[in-house]
Amino acid sequence: MNLATRRRAWVGAAGLLGGTLLAVSVLLPVPFIELAPGPTFNTLGEADGKPIISIERATTYPTSGHLDLTTVNERGGPGNGLYIGRVIVGWADPRVRVVPREALYPDEVSRTDAEAENAQMFNDSESDSIAAALNYLHEPVLQVVVVSSVIDGGPSDGKLAPGDQVLAIDGVVVKTVQDVGVQMSKVKPGATVTVRVVHQDGGTAAVAVTTRALPKDPSRAYLGITVGTTFRGTFPISVTLGGVGGPSAGTMLSLGIIDKLTPGELTGGRFIAGTGTITPDGTVGPIGGIAQKMFGARNNGATLFLAPDTNCADVRAATVPSGLTIARISTLADAVNAIDDYVAGKPVTGCG
Repeated sequence: MNLATRRRAWVGAAGLLGGTLLAVSVLLPVPFIELAPGPTFNTLGEADGKPIISIERATTYPTSGHLDLTTVNERGGPGNGLYIGRVIVGWADPRVRVVPREALYPDEVSRTDAEAENAQMFNDSESDSIAAALNYLHEPVLQVVVVSSVIDGGPSDGKLAPGDQVLAIDGVVVKTVQDVGVQMSKVKPGATVTVRVVHQDGGTAAVAVTTRALPKDPSRAYLGITVGTTFRGTFPISVTLGGVGGPSAGTMLSLGIIDKLTPGELTGGRFIAGTGTITPDGTVGPIGGIAQKMFGARNNGATLFLAPDTNCADVRAATVPSGLTIARISTLADAVNAIDDYVAGKPVTGCG
């Protein structure tokens, strides 16, 4: 084989190797996350055949139209990645944002951890939305201690459930999370304690739980639960919406509660969507993925979008879908006023 023939053979082999490596690189996931418009949910309506917001033992009023909470579809989170082709397509799509995975999740966070954190944030958002709506309506708000989680196989597994309100332990009234720790510090491992709770169905029960030694400190007893505080009304208000996580549904949930508890139809039959965290005092906070949420809202029919004031720079930097009016809000009262103005045909204050 002469030199020219050898060179052609080497170049051909190198080209084949390069093509193989390119094909492999295209098929291997890369550490990026795609954020795309997700589904929207009408807080005045149903999901999976059940009302998203249920209110019992209180006077409610007919509603119409939409008060949609908006979501973002996320691909390539912890434990996953995106194919390079999808990354390139995403970069070119104004509806989609592609970011390095490390921008949203530390390397040590697992998919399970991320899902659990998102679920907890949604639960907290639900609690805060109830408090914000009731405070807006000048209704009493109760702060109570509840079971946040139950350890699988632990002493309380099958006896207590997340959402149970803790009233007392061995007859001692529980008003704060600290009260639970103080009372349990008096209990010896192996002793049986009586936990008085209100289950989510409204039933009250005295539950006997035999404690065990805390693995990290055998001298202390534990129930195998975590507890936290939540807000409730003097009548039951509940939110049922599976598959949605994070804190950004708070504002729209509050508006749904307000509409159900007040005469007249807040939306006037219009299709309104929005986003924003909420605090018990009604302060609306910033969220992520607002560009994707605007597109998701418009794709599903919204004509007015409520955006947190603190996200206005993101709104200005994004492409606002045609036919979607933006109203900037910083409080729950701002949101109600913006809807009132829009329904009345008055101008609303946008992000400029």
